[in-house]
Amino acid sequence: MSASPSTPQHDALHDPATEVVDLCRDLIRIDTSNYGDDSGPGERLAAEHVAALLDEVGIESRMVEDVAGRTSLVARWGGSEGEGLLLHGHLDVVPAQKEDWTHDPFAGEIADGYLWGRGAVDMKDFDAILLSVVRARARAGRVPSRPIALCFTADEEAGGHKGAEVIVRDHADLVDDCTEAIGEVGGFTTTVRGQRIYLIEAAEKGMAWMRLRSRGTAGHGSMVNHDNAVTELAAAVARVGAHEWPVRLTPAMEVLLAAVGEIAGTRATPDNAQALVEEFESSARMLGAVIRNTVNPTMFDAGYKVNVIPSEATAHLDGRFLPGHEDEFFATLDELLGPRVEREFISHQQPWESPTESTLMRSITRSILAEDPDAVVAPYLMSGGTDAKHFGKLGMTAYGFAPLRLPADLDFGSLFHGVDERVPVDALEFGARVFDRFLDESCG
Repeated sequence: MSASPSTPQHDALHDPATEVVDLCRDLIRIDTSNYGDDSGPGERLAAEHVAALLDEVGIESRMVEDVAGRTSLVARWGGSEGEGLLLHGHLDVVPAQKEDWTHDPFAGEIADGYLWGRGAVDMKDFDAILLSVVRARARAGRVPSRPIALCFTADEEAGGHKGAEVIVRDHADLVDDCTEAIGEVGGFTTTVRGQRIYLIEAAEKGMAWMRLRSRGTAGHGSMVNHDNAVTELAAAVARVGAHEWPVRLTPAMEVLLAAVGEIAGTRATPDNAQALVEEFESSARMLGAVIRNTVNPTMFDAGYKVNVIPSEATAHLDGRFLPGHEDEFFATLDELLGPRVEREFISHQQPWESPTESTLMRSITRSILAEDPDAVVAPYLMSGGTDAKHFGKLGMTAYGFAPLRLPADLDFGSLFHGVDERVPVDALEFGARVFDRFLDESCG
């Protein structure tokens, strides 16, 4: 996908990157660890911090809270010309163990050209980019003519049920004029044969977090037992974990692999899809998960004493299915589990797809090429889940676009939820400049 670079004129005093690093550091230092329940610190302090930053430049915010401490924030900005645009990021992060890290995950240290800390990649970096750009533009009087909803949510790392879902379900009036949305996990670079490619999230796999349960006959551990719940469930989980899912190419991945095929001098087909994914090197593990359905066993629990055969065993699966392939996914899964294993949903969210060609995608492309004219911009399908699943229920066209120009040898995908999460300082500054151009392109 290509477009001609644009070169909007910027006020000499208007620099969207001036405070982006400090804003990101401050957000990292507010611990918003999400343990999947309400045992963590919550997002209230971070939401209040963001509200104060917006208030400083004359933008009022509204707190949204369904559970005490699990706080989201929505602010309205911009003009009244045209349909609304939602810019959203989440405030929560996954937990981190300090002893595993090179630098304290909640200290926001800068070392070796990187800003280190939990949330540096997922996704306080993009929160900081949004805030830096909006604050700079508000101070300079460069307010978009298009109405903008700024949304910073709670609970995304546990499915968004106490964050974006609450906004969509109970406070849709705050965002329901928005027809388009921009969020996380896109706009970062990967490199193929020396060519820098910006991946724009244009689709997302569906999510099925499931609890499995098998039942059997309890008894003494020393006796023969052919009705052992642990044995039954362990065999089923092993079958699921070993299953090789077939390649299925969705529109976004067809476009991306076609671009890679052009670089590699070959035509992309389902037969060579895996080989083309391997061209991405450091990003291959992430992209290998989006040309097929996936399911991974993640938890197993049974029994209470070594010499007692329990009557019940449970396990958990993290399943992700491609748009248009949900029926195939569950039919195959149930066949692998067999008739004696029950499954129930912990969270079941649908996939989504946005057009690989659109006015908004062209604005994204132009804003990137204005700062990096030799790059390639292409859509991709994301393996994980974001709040776009919830906002999509309101009919928004959504893309993941948190622009970062990264070193070619950085395994960026491994930093999501990983130890030593970090983002290059110059990538944050680059992202702020690109996103500022994007607002010129898409909002006037």
